[in-house]
Amino acid sequence: MRPVTLFTAQFGDIPLEILAAKAREWGFDGLELGGHLDIHRASTDQTYCEEILSLLAKNNLKLFALSAHLVGQAVCDHIDERRHRPILPVHVWGDGNPEGVKQRAAEEVIAAARAARNLGIKIVNGFTGSSIWHLLYGFPPIHPEQINEGYEDFAKRWKPILDEYQKCDVQFALEVHPSEIAFDIVSAERALAALDYHPAFGFNFDPSHLGYQGVNYIEFLRRFKTRIFHVHMKDVDFDWNCPCEAGVFGGHTSFGDPRRFFNFRSLGRGKIDFEKIIRTLNQIDYQGPLSVEWEDGDMDREMGAQESLQFVRRLDFKRGSQQFDAAFSKQSC
Repeated sequence: MRPVTLFTAQFGDIPLEILAAKAREWGFDGLELGGHLDIHRASTDQTYCEEILSLLAKNNLKLFALSAHLVGQAVCDHIDERRHRPILPVHVWGDGNPEGVKQRAAEEVIAAARAARNLGIKIVNGFTGSSIWHLLYGFPPIHPEQINEGYEDFAKRWKPILDEYQKCDVQFALEVHPSEIAFDIVSAERALAALDYHPAFGFNFDPSHLGYQGVNYIEFLRRFKTRIFHVHMKDVDFDWNCPCEAGVFGGHTSFGDPRRFFNFRSLGRGKIDFEKIIRTLNQIDYQGPLSVEWEDGDMDREMGAQESLQFVRRLDFKRGSQQFDAAFSKQSC
């Protein structure tokens, strides 16, 4: 069975030693660290990395992936002090000069690859940002060259990062998500092409961000089966038949607002068809972790983490080694 892990970002206010003990008690196999690791320090300090691994081992947990979501966002975004400064380490923000912030963010994403190598893992999940997300809706008319320039900027900034990942034998898994260079199947294909299909670049599959957009998340798995480096298990509630006040991208409301078209939910309480996801993961032979990214503002998070773990345990299953009717063959008698 695939390991079930907990993404720690939503528990960032709980010290790692306490959260690890809770995760052990709840029954998780390991963690995906987000917000509980000093990436810069882990990239150079092997003793620090050994301390992290020892803490997890003491709680019968393994480390499977790191998060570089927030620093990755700043690599391609248009830098805005009110949006980006609060999410970036002080040494990455620096003097706030936009190009300097982008360069230092790129260096921090590279540091995450070195941290992963030092920790003995192969996957860093994250965001890329996008210089063209604000051009999502094509009015006033957008010249195709503007979109081309966005993907060229993405390739220029990320190819050197990915080259360093390849040197570290680590893969970067973009979480396909609104506000990123890839947010659906079409844009994911274009991102891959812009990078000349760099071997260190793939995807962290999160069906919730595809489902509420109306994107076929099962087809995403099939289309990019060799590029699914990591999987987030996260649910979302939406109803195409129920009119709402704030549309697919939220209408400038906050998460949890009942006027929204979608809100994230604890696993099994939304609209994502996880049965189909598990079957498709079996078909594409994905054997990596299923990482619970719990986001449900209406529920206690510790209860949510535990019920989400049990949901995944009940749902996940191995693919059979033969078709059911093979037993009827005379050759098997």
